[in-house]
Amino acid sequence: MHGIGLSPFDHPLLSGLLGDVEVGGELSASADIVAILAFESALARAEAAHGIIPATAAERIGEGCAGFAPDFDALRSAVAIDGVVVPDLVRQLRAAVGGADAAYVHFGATSQDAVDTSLMLRLKRTAVLFDARLAALISRLDALDGRFGAAAMMGQTRMQPAIAITAGDRLRAWRDPLAAARGRLAALVFPLQFGGAAGTLEKFDGKGAAVRATLAGELGLTDTRQWHSGRAPILDIGHALALISGSLGKIGQDIALMAQNGEEIALSGGGGSSAMPHKQNPVAAEALVTLARFNATLAGGLHQSMVHEQERSGAAWTLEWMILPQMALACGSGLQLAGKLLASVRRLGNLPL
Repeated sequence: MHGIGLSPFDHPLLSGLLGDVEVGGELSASADIVAILAFESALARAEAAHGIIPATAAERIGEGCAGFAPDFDALRSAVAIDGVVVPDLVRQLRAAVGGADAAYVHFGATSQDAVDTSLMLRLKRTAVLFDARLAALISRLDALDGRFGAAAMMGQTRMQPAIAITAGDRLRAWRDPLAAARGRLAALVFPLQFGGAAGTLEKFDGKGAAVRATLAGELGLTDTRQWHSGRAPILDIGHALALISGSLGKIGQDIALMAQNGEEIALSGGGGSSAMPHKQNPVAAEALVTLARFNATLAGGLHQSMVHEQERSGAAWTLEWMILPQMALACGSGLQLAGKLLASVRRLGNLPL
């Protein structure tokens, strides 16, 4: 038997349509642990740079992080009790570092600092990947415009024939939102999370802001005050993902409608039917519509996670873990499918001007 993944993005069957190996890799448990270890190593270096811990301890912690292989079974069991992976991971890392230096592992930080920073490191890399995919889609649309842009077709308003337009008019309606999406990705902020137990960096004797700035520089993240209970960075990223998915969904919906009678568009490939062998179903186009609606739905759930009570919330935080990775996977899947769909276009337009 194959695996029992229930998410459509890692399902043993549905992942053939909706899976995204690259994004899934960035959001995997292994990538999370690697990023948390990068945080712990950089934290030790930043603290040593400001005289908070000995330089020798920072060096030893860095070596420990570099060669560390966690016990995932123990981590899984611990999460069932602690609700978060960091306490047991730190325990294991301290054991690996050993000696007096072990006490300096994770010094002055809290679990949320490690987990949120790990997420930002991985989402920043994912945003770079998405930008490259968007750029490729825009180039493909430009190429289609060059080939078919002057072709005539009937404009449709409210699902009814309107006036003659060109294929280029419709292609620009697909292209412009994708270009805007690149701008939104470029404007996203990926902040370091670092506040200590209750957001006050109480263990740093007035050097907390300096340590934070150095740590942000080490990790290539934006230096900002802790945002343990202020989740705007998460919502900004979620909105960007939903907008990309929505823009791709519009392309998918248009192509599915254009393909109904085959007069306005010709596509290569297509999905087969078990009952009607003559059919070529616009599977990729339909999936783009589905993914757009999926992310629109999840965006509402992500807003629910804004309610982080007092200095920290376990409930709202866990809700983010359940929603945001799915949104990133849906967005990545849509970008992949859109590329394949646009590559399959063989003709656009059919009407004389």
